[in-house]
Amino acid sequence: MELLFERSRKGHHMDLFPPCDVAVRDMDIPLRQKAPHLPELDEVELDRHYGQLEKQTFGVNHGFYPLGSCTMKYNPAVNEEAASLESFTDIHPLAPEESVQGALEVMYRLQNLLAVITGMDEMTLQPAAGAHGEYTGLRLIRAYHESRGDTKRTKIIVPDSAHGTNPASASMAGYEVVHVPSNEKGGVDLVGLKAAVGDDTAGLMLTNPNTLGIFDPNILEITRIVHEAGGLCYYDGANLNAVVGRACPGDMGFDCVHVNLHKTFSTPHGGGGPGSGPVGCKAFLADFLPHPIVVKEGEDYHFKRPEKSFGRVKMFYGNFLVILRAFTYILMLGSDGLAATSAHAVLNANYLMKKLASQMDMAYPGGCMHEFVMTLEKYKKETGVSALDVAKGLLDEGMHPPTMYFPLIVHEALMAEPTETENKETLDWAAEAFIRVFEKGRVDPESLHTAPHQTPIGRPDEVKAARHPHIRYDFGG
Repeated sequence: MELLFERSRKGHHMDLFPPCDVAVRDMDIPLRQKAPHLPELDEVELDRHYGQLEKQTFGVNHGFYPLGSCTMKYNPAVNEEAASLESFTDIHPLAPEESVQGALEVMYRLQNLLAVITGMDEMTLQPAAGAHGEYTGLRLIRAYHESRGDTKRTKIIVPDSAHGTNPASASMAGYEVVHVPSNEKGGVDLVGLKAAVGDDTAGLMLTNPNTLGIFDPNILEITRIVHEAGGLCYYDGANLNAVVGRACPGDMGFDCVHVNLHKTFSTPHGGGGPGSGPVGCKAFLADFLPHPIVVKEGEDYHFKRPEKSFGRVKMFYGNFLVILRAFTYILMLGSDGLAATSAHAVLNANYLMKKLASQMDMAYPGGCMHEFVMTLEKYKKETGVSALDVAKGLLDEGMHPPTMYFPLIVHEALMAEPTETENKETLDWAAEAFIRVFEKGRVDPESLHTAPHQTPIGRPDEVKAARHPHIRYDFGG
């Protein structure tokens, strides 16, 4: 389809701006030497352009979206209604505290709710995404060790099944990353962990259940080993959707945790944001949290700077409307409802896994939590069809494909997370679609090598698109 600049026709225009309702003053401000390059369109043309773009996108409102490790679930409309209230959307971030008591109450109550859910004592809502939360948690760990003069602790232990952001965040926080292997059941290898810890261990970063969809039965032993070595334990909350309302990271021995509001707590996810990654911690770390946090004094709410705060990680107080959506979601469900979501997430994943196990090899057979990983290594050797080919073929079936080639420890991996918001009929349809594509690969592999065939765009050169993106329109000089 044409770009806006390509649709532009000189003289086409629309009137969208209301008359100015304040006094106009002449100010000595340098102006542009020439007009900016803007497309000229009328309102109908603009509306149709974005309507056509919408048809080329795919979201949970269009169909099944089993993107593993991302929890792409339905976002209730009531969340959007709360986030669109003018009393919230019109707030200026520098407004006096006394004029935004309602917003501060939302933040304070959400801090407390998330602390209870995760088993922590204090929370900050500042971090804007999961990886941003990881960085914040690592800054807490660093601040704690430095406050005790324990500067020799320079290493962060990360399992080989971790999200890729874990080692990246650790490196960004100034730590050396030490990888530990997984055992034959997909959990942390305890022998490898014991060999990795020492007096230079600052902490451990761990997701539980991990990216294989496995809850580590040795979790208490894992955190004990790290604590005995003098390190702290950080919980990556990206997979909290499997345990919310049923198990607390704090009870597993973790000292700090980040929570993906845009995954577990049903706020918009994808397209680069907006996200939110609040960080919780135990009481002994609370004084190091980024400032400010919201406190309640009497009947009033105020911002407070923790005594030993290491500073800010974001301007102002976080992505407030995302926070508001999550708060609405939690209040609507209540404690029983949250526990039901994790139960249904685990049930749906096991149901779909069982339906597909007769056709494809599971990386770790047996039960799973909220997601599972298939390995197409044998299938590829037999048919020549790769995990990428299968994923492209699923596009023609009318669904978003699962995550490809992750986690890295599984060859030809496809990781699926159906989420709790899908019903049995959808899961049955999805299983049949997967099986159709698997069978097509066995009888007509070439059709999958060139898939997809029914989408607006076929199979682009993804390497070239990533390394040489063309993101600026050429006006021809």
